[in-house]
This record gives sequence, C-alpha cells and structure tokens, in this order.
Amino acid sequence: MTGMAETPADVRIPHAGPPRRRNPPLWAVVVAACAGQFLVVLDVSVVNVALPAMREDLGMSPSGLQWVVNAYTITFAGFMLLGGRAGDLLGRKRTFLTGLGLFTAASLAGGLAQESWQLLVARAAQGVGAAVLSPSTLTLLTVTVAEGPARNRAIGTWMAVGAGGGAAGALIGGVLTDLLSWRWVLLVNVPIGVLVLAAASVWLVESRAEERRRLDVPGAVLVTAGLASLAYGIVQTESAGWTSAAALVPLGAGLVLLAAFVAVEARTRAPLMPLRLLRLPSVWAANTAMFASGAAMFCSWYFLSLYMQNVLDFAPIEAGLGFIPLSLTIVLASKLAPRLMAWAGARNLAVAGALVSAGGYLWQSAMDADGTYLGTVLGPGLTMMLGAGLAATPLAAIATSGAPAADAGIVSGLVNTARVMGGSVGLAALSTLAAARTAGGESAEALASGYGFAFQAGAVVLAANALLIRLALPSARRPAPGSTTG
Repeated sequence: MTGMAETPADVRIPHAGPPRRRNPPLWAVVVAACAGQFLVVLDVSVVNVALPAMREDLGMSPSGLQWVVNAYTITFAGFMLLGGRAGDLLGRKRTFLTGLGLFTAASLAGGLAQESWQLLVARAAQGVGAAVLSPSTLTLLTVTVAEGPARNRAIGTWMAVGAGGGAAGALIGGVLTDLLSWRWVLLVNVPIGVLVLAAASVWLVESRAEERRRLDVPGAVLVTAGLASLAYGIVQTESAGWTSAAALVPLGAGLVLLAAFVAVEARTRAPLMPLRLLRLPSVWAANTAMFASGAAMFCSWYFLSLYMQNVLDFAPIEAGLGFIPLSLTIVLASKLAPRLMAWAGARNLAVAGALVSAGGYLWQSAMDADGTYLGTVLGPGLTMMLGAGLAATPLAAIATSGAPAADAGIVSGLVNTARVMGGSVGLAALSTLAAARTAGGESAEALASGYGFAFQAGAVVLAANALLIRLALPSARRPAPGSTTG
C-alpha cells in the first residue's frame, strides 16, 4: 500500500489552475477516511454508558432512552444512500467536508441540550451528518485503491477503525461520564471534528463520477420515514402489544412508505438506489447479511452496558473499562481478516465469523443476577467480538466488488445503510423482547433475564445469517499469490 494508485477512468480531478495539484498520497486518504468513520461509528455506542446519567439529568423515560440511540441510527441509515449518491455526483471531498461539518455542529448542540427533545433533535441531526459523511469514507478508498489484496487491506483497516470506534465508545463514554458529565460524550466530537475538517480540506483532492444527475431527495425521505415508522411501531409493542392500533398503524405505515420508496426508485430517472444493482449477487446478498449482522451485533454493546451498570452495579467508568478487551478483540480480528480471506476465501470467513458470533451470543444469554465480569461477560464478549471482526471485512469487500465505478458511492452507502438499518430495527426489536421478558420488573433478576433473552434471540439471527451467507453469497475468487493492484 505504498505509492499512488491510478485514478479510475470515471473519476475526474478538477483544478483551479496551475500548478496542477497531484493526487494525495494513499496514507492521507486512508487516515482521512478512517478518522471520519471512527467518529460516526463512535457515536452509535458512545452514548450507551451515559444513558442512565442522561435519564436522570433530563428526566427521560426508558423508551425515551432507546430514541437517544435510534434518533441517530435511523437518520444515519435512512439518509446514507442519499449521502453516497451525493458523493458520486457532487464530489467526494465536498460531501465528506459537508457531512463532517454538520456532524460536528450537531454534536455541539447535543452536548448543550437542556431538554430531552433538544437532545433527540440534535442526535437526529448528527445522524444526517453521519449519513452524508460515512459513505464518502469508504468511497475514498474504493476509488483510490483497485480491487485486490491492497483494497482488502485498506478496507480491513477501515473496518478495524470503525469497529474500534464502536468498541471504544463504551470506554470513552464511561470515562467522560464519570469524570466530567454525560454531555462530554457528545462535546468530545467537536475538537476532533474541527481537526479532521482542517486536515481533510488540505489532504483530499476532489473526485466525482462523470455522470451528472439530480439527487433523489424524495427517495431519501421515504426510506427514512419508513424506517422511523417501523422502529416506532416495534417500540410501541412493548407497552401496547402487537395487536394494538398504536403498534399496527405505524408498522403498516412503515411498510407502505418502504413500498413507495421501491416504486419511486423503479420509476425515477435518477434513483437514489438503482434497483439494477440489486441484481448483483455480491450486492444484495452481502448487504442482506450486513443487515442481519447489524441487527444482532449493534445491540451487544447496548445490553452489555446496561447489564454491567444495572445488574452488576458497575460505575460508568468501570463499565467502559470492561469493554477494553472486547474492543481490542474486534479491532485485531478485523485486521486479521484480510490475511484469512486470502487463505480461506471471503465467503467461508464470513460464515465462520457469523457462527462464532452466534456461539458468543448463546453463551452470553446465560447471564444472571449473580454473575461477575470474569465469569459472565468476558468470555462470551470476546467470542462475540472475534466473530464480528472476522465477518465484517469479507462482507464489506464482497458488497463493494463487481459494481460499476460510477456507483462506488451508492454501493458504499448501501453497505453502511444495511448495517446501521439492521442495528436500528434490531435494537427496537430486541429491546422490546427484553422488556416483554422483564414484564416491568426492575430487580436485578428480572433485568438479567430480559437481557439474556435478547442475546438468545440475537444468537438465532446470527445462526440464520450464517446459513444465508453460505447459500446466497457468491464465492469470491482468491487473489493469485503475489498479485498486486494498480
């Protein structure tokens, strides 16, 4: 991964005048992409440890706490396709900087919120910023590094940093909440965001697809509204039941909105999600697997954080420290994955990772009120994160292979959309299952039983996902020994 890669034919680099600016070194692109991805993934999990403090300070309900996470993940997932297409059409650097600027400003607003609704609005705005930013981070890599071992290594680094952001969120959130306040889990993004903005504006060079089309804003609104409605309906089943109008109406509305999204995409001349891409097995199967993986794996940090604080009586900083071994495991597994892909193949490694994660989830479902960190959390937690790290890189590599270079942004956006969308729906569904098992109980026994039931359901999802990967994912060709990229 040294030297400069050739720019694909569909990408043009405009310049204002002499002297002509050369393409940035590969390390600068990787650093910028990874820094942006670290921030957006960090904010999925950084609030988990701070949730009890937010609830106490702002007087939030238990269901309101879910929306501190979901307000971010739903807008993140819903607008990510728009962000991916914006990068292709308007320029990847411009889109990267715009998304990072909005994300940083919304983080400041959230950290200064005085009412719960202000926090939720800021989290939703953060999600929009992340949706614009995140696809550009992966696209910067896929348009700079040709397919092959070098791209696999770059994606492995990107996945490792993203996984590290999600994993480090618990530690960072715990330290900041304990030593300062919950507000700093959001305010910490501001100086980092400003620094990355300054560096990226200097390092990155603009690139875009040659084709110029209008952005499909109606499609983005429909898919976001549909996801939000589905998530709200699932949450309502906790208190009103699955057969109540309070749950069925938003669930039905969500399905109608998503069907309308598909209809709009089939008819518009410039679709947000070109349905032709879904005819590629590498795209639809890998992204379906990403959705299922996200539905289970995003919830692990949420429920483990609540278990350590509400059942084991850990302080926020103690819970954050408890995530360190798990964080290191998922980062190391993500970095190891490209080497294993060259030996075992991407599909086989993804299957193995999903099965390992499923085993960890099943092990974790045995948690109880008398558990300990060493006896109840560490072993299954390491197993879950090992599997997650091994599966994520091959799935992302397969999902971004085979698509036209002009669609690099939308395909990259789809990868992140599937994962985060799965996390949003999965969190709503598994939280509802956990609440149904506790039946309103607040004792350590009731909470542990509810959290364990959520992990049991997650194990079933991951086992089914392993079967899907094995049957539906194309068997990618292994790179020839000593092969290189352009």
